[in-house]
Amino acid sequence: MTFGLLLCRMDLMIEISEIAARHLRELAAEKGSGGLRLGVEKGGCAGLQYAMNLGDPREGDLLVERDGAVVSVDPGSVGHLEGCTIDYVDDLTGAGFRIVNPKASRSCGCGTSFEPAPARGS
Repeated sequence: MTFGLLLCRMDLMIEISEIAARHLRELAAEKGSGGLRLGVEKGGCAGLQYAMNLGDPREGDLLVERDGAVVSVDPGSVGHLEGCTIDYVDDLTGAGFRIVNPKASRSCGCGTSFEPAPARGS
């Protein structure tokens, strides 16, 4: 499988929890996917929302890997995602990948949208 020119940054500072890596490896193998593609787009009840889907990395994506689990990050979303942790939860509200984002000043109840914290110096 060839992905073209991809930029892999070890300094991206996105962490994948151990449980998220395990679930992502299993899901990617089951679906025949290259991993999880993560981005941020306008929408949701808090202003921005996470966009997550299974798929192969696209040219220009930034790659994060843990124990064979691959997350490709849309390059336009990096500013909103640096420092976050990708986790997997299975609780009363549902099961799935969740983003713990220190750059979010608030998140909605569903956990899929957030309001970014003001930039420092603003």
